[in-house]
Amino acid sequence: MSHFDTGLMWFRRDLRVSDNAALHHALRSCRRVWCVFVFDRDILDPLPRADRRVEFIRESLVALDAALRELGARNGHQRTGLIVLHEKAREAIPALAQRLGAQAVFANHDDEPDALTRDAAVFGDLAHAGVLMRSFKDHVVFERREVLTQAGHAFGVFTPYKNAWLKAVTPFYLQAYPIERHAGALAPLPEALDRPVPALADIGFERTNLSELGVPTGERGAQKLFDDFLERIDRYDHARDFPAIKGPSYLSVHLRFGTISIRALASVAHTLSMQGNAGATTWLSELIWRDFYHQILANFPHVVTRSFKADYDAVRFEHGKHADALFHAWCEGRTGYPLVDAAMAQINRTGYMHNRLRMVAASFLVKDLGIHWQWGERYFAQHLIDFDLAANNGGWQWASSSGCDAQPWFRIFNPVTQSQKFDPQGKFIRRYLPQLAALPDAAIHAPWLAQPVELAGAGITLGKDYPTPLVDHGLARDKTLARYAVVKKQDPA
Repeated sequence: MSHFDTGLMWFRRDLRVSDNAALHHALRSCRRVWCVFVFDRDILDPLPRADRRVEFIRESLVALDAALRELGARNGHQRTGLIVLHEKAREAIPALAQRLGAQAVFANHDDEPDALTRDAAVFGDLAHAGVLMRSFKDHVVFERREVLTQAGHAFGVFTPYKNAWLKAVTPFYLQAYPIERHAGALAPLPEALDRPVPALADIGFERTNLSELGVPTGERGAQKLFDDFLERIDRYDHARDFPAIKGPSYLSVHLRFGTISIRALASVAHTLSMQGNAGATTWLSELIWRDFYHQILANFPHVVTRSFKADYDAVRFEHGKHADALFHAWCEGRTGYPLVDAAMAQINRTGYMHNRLRMVAASFLVKDLGIHWQWGERYFAQHLIDFDLAANNGGWQWASSSGCDAQPWFRIFNPVTQSQKFDPQGKFIRRYLPQLAALPDAAIHAPWLAQPVELAGAGITLGKDYPTPLVDHGLARDKTLARYAVVKKQDPA
C-alpha cells in the first residue's frame, strides 16, 4: 500500500537499479516516483577539469538513465528516466521536490562528514516545506552501530570486529531488495525535465583517458567484472598480492559509486567461503575490512583530521622545503626505488593502484621519507578513481601506525624486499618504468646495486635515466624508529 502519492528518489553513491534499498522503499511507498541525480557543484567546482571520477559517474548515469527507462517500459510507462541537475544539491533537492509536489524524498545513507552536513541542510529545508526525507543503509552490510562489542562500544580492532560481523550476518542482511515487482510506480518525467544526461562539457569537464584504459562503467560493467572475477576467485588469496598478474576483483570503483550491490558480493563470498573456498574467504575478509573502516568513520569522525590514536599526533615529521622536495619526488615517481616509482606511475596514469602497492607506497612516504600521512592521503584522494574517504583514511592511518588495528610503528616495509617478493621477475616494474626494462631480474629491484656492466648493458646511467635513491632505507628506518619513540611508552604494540 502506498503511503505517499508522490516521491523523489535521490541517487548519490548508489548508481544502479537492482538491489537498491532507497529505490525499493520509494517504489513501495509511493504511487508515483521520480528519480534524480545532482552533479553537486559544492563537490565538483574545486576539482580539476579532467577528473576520471566525474567521467565514470557521467557514463554510469547514462547507463542508469537507460535502465530506468527500460524498467518503466516493461511496466507500462514511458519516459521514466533520470533527472540530472548541475547545481548545489542542498538547494536543488528541496527545490525539485517542491516543483514536483513530492511528499517524500528517499536516499541512501552517506556517513562522510560533508555529506552528513549536506543531508542535514536538505532535511531541514524539506521539513520546513512539509516534505519527509527518509534514508536507508545500502553502501555496506553492517553500518554505524550495528556491530558492537559486548560492552556496547564501537570496535577499534579488526579481528574481533570480523568475528562479530560473521556471527551477526544472516541471509536477511544479504538478501536483495526487489525492484521489478514495484516498478509500476516509476512516473513519466515532466516534458521540461526529460533531457539526456549532460555531456562532460555541459558541466565544465573534459574527457580523460578512462575509455582508453578500458574501465567498464555502470551496472552492466560492474557485473561483467564480477563475472570475470568469479572465474578466478579461488586463487584470490594468493594472486591478490602480485601486481603483475590479474589477481584483484577490480570492483573497488563500482563499490565506491554503487554500480554493484555490496549485498550481492558479500552473499556470494560468504556462500563460497562456507563451502571452503580459500580465495572467497580472503575476499570476504576484505569486504568486512570495508565495513570496518566505514563504522570507524561513523563512530570516530575525528580520524578525518587527526590520528585515531591521539598519541601519534605527537610524532614530528619532516617539514619545509626539504619535505616538499621529498614529497614531490614521491608523487612523480622519482624516489629511486623501482617498485614505489612504478606504483606512483600506475596511479598517475590510470587513477588506480594495486592494494599491495598502496601499502608499500604509503609506508615509504611516511617511514622512509618521514612525510606526514595526511599528505599522502590527500594525494590519493585527488588521484584514485575509487577514492573512498573511509577506506583511504583507514589505509593511510594503518600504514603510519596511527590508526585502528594499524601496522605496529616499529614494522617498516623494505621496498626492495617487497619488490623481490611480490614482483620477482620485475614484470610490473617494466610495465610502468620501461627505462629499466633491459635490466636483469635480479638487478631491477635495486638498480643502484647493479653491476656497472649490467647498467651499461641496459643503457642506464643512474641519476640521468633513472634517479639514485632519495634515502638509504636502513638509515631512514633508524630515523623513523627515533621519530616514533615519542609514542613508544604509550603504545605497547
